[in-house]
Parts: sequence; structure tokens; C-alpha cells
Amino acid sequence: MNQILVVGGTGTVGRQVLARLVARGAKVRALVRNPGAAQLPPQVEVVRGDLTFPETLDACVNGIHTVFLVWTAPAAAVAPALERIAKHARRVIFLSAPLKTPHPLFQQPNPLRAVAEQIERLIEASGLQWTFLRPGMFAANALRWWARQIRSGDVVRWPHLAVATAPIDERDIAAVAVRVLCEDGHAGAEYVLTGPQSLSQFEQVSTIGRVIGRSLRIQEISPDEARRELLTVIPLPGVNMLLEAWAAAIGQRAHVTSTVEEITGTPPKAFHDWATDNAAGFRA
Repeated sequence: MNQILVVGGTGTVGRQVLARLVARGAKVRALVRNPGAAQLPPQVEVVRGDLTFPETLDACVNGIHTVFLVWTAPAAAVAPALERIAKHARRVIFLSAPLKTPHPLFQQPNPLRAVAEQIERLIEASGLQWTFLRPGMFAANALRWWARQIRSGDVVRWPHLAVATAPIDERDIAAVAVRVLCEDGHAGAEYVLTGPQSLSQFEQVSTIGRVIGRSLRIQEISPDEARRELLTVIPLPGVNMLLEAWAAAIGQRAHVTSTVEEITGTPPKAFHDWATDNAAGFRA
């Protein structure tokens, strides 16, 4: 089996990808900045590297056939890093976003979108075989957004509660990624990945409350209030990106695809299932 390099293997999706690759018996290497703190499975070859220092990447990519890329570095590092990757690898699977999906939630200009578009253009021009994975909103965002409020009391304050998304379980993203990494036939594909349901943010918080057996009071706050309060958990560019996307999606059902089931043969997990499996994160 050709060797696979996972870039971003200590993140939400990357860890799931590594675990599934190991379970399949794949030859897998992880690029990490701090190997001592990575806490990855012993079957994973852990190599020190940093996307912002391209001279560190040659040793990481040497002997690698396929790269799973989660971009976590500044935009200035994109071109030199991809140049090094393209010298060694033959295929790249990039964890991108639904940049081409004609739904207002995904069409607002922002810095992260610009970086993803730049990466895609460079990959397409690199000569590498490529596949772009385009997940929508992650179910795991709920831990980052709401867990602290739920652990500390019964009130959840949040903007745009009526706006709907189709949160996708990170395990489903990883399941698709591993199929694409380990199988032929995905060159040039762009897979938009979502959960199975269009759920308002109010419904998502309510689901978490039911799962943990709590009666949560969910209060709508204005975008200006949210901008002040969310800065404690999300950097300002991220806050502005989310507020603009949610505002644009008012009155729209979430975009839902069947791609996860088409590729893996298994339906994507419902948000209720994700919340049940992650309930400990919302309990004090």
C-alpha cells in the first residue's frame, strides 16, 4: 500500500482520519510541529515539520504517495509549502469548504475563503492528482460555541437562532477522506459533505439539552452583542465571518447532500447521535 502523509493530524478531523487509516492497516505518517505533544497512535510515523518553514517539509514528504492536507498556516506559506509537496507526492486530498455551493451561507467573502481558493488554484496547477472535500458546518463547532455556557448554567445566548445548517459529524468527514485516500477513482472530484438534516441553531442547542437531560433557556442576542461576547472564544475575523454567513442565510433551509452515503455506503450521523456521543463535553 502506498504511504500516506496526514497534515493536520492532531486536529478534529485529522485525528479521526489517522485512526481510521491505522485500523485499515495503511502506511501512514503525520506531519506535526511538536511530536512530543502529538499523542498519536504508535502505528503512525510522526515527523516534525512546519508548513511555515518549507525546508522542513522535504523529510516529511519524502517517499509519500498521497497527502491529506488540512491547512492551518498563514496564507503566505501556501505557495512554498505546496511546491515542496508537489516535488514528492502524486496525489493530494485537500479539506476545503463548499466554495462553489450556491447557498448564501457559503458565499460570503472572508479571509479563510480566500486562502482556500488560493490553495485550490495552486493544487490544480501543480500537476498533482487532487480531490477536494467540501464539508459544511462541523457538528464539533457546538463544543466550541456552546459547551462553556451550558456547563456554567442553563442559559445559552446566541445570535441568529433561526438560521439552519446541516452539521456534519467529523467522523463522517474522516470516513469519506479515508475512502478517497485508499481508493482509486476520485481524481478531480469535489465532494460537498453535510449532515443529514437541516436544523436551526435553536434546534441544535435544544437537542444538546435533551441529550444531557437539561432544560436550557435559549436567548436570541443581536449581532453586535454576539460580536462582543464571542470574542472570548473565537477570533474577530472568525466572528465576523460567521455573523455575515448566518445573516445571509436567514430564511433558507440548509444545503443537504447525500454524498457521505454515496461514498461510504453508510448514512451520515444525525446531530442527535453526535451530541449523544459527545455529551460529556457539555456536562459540568
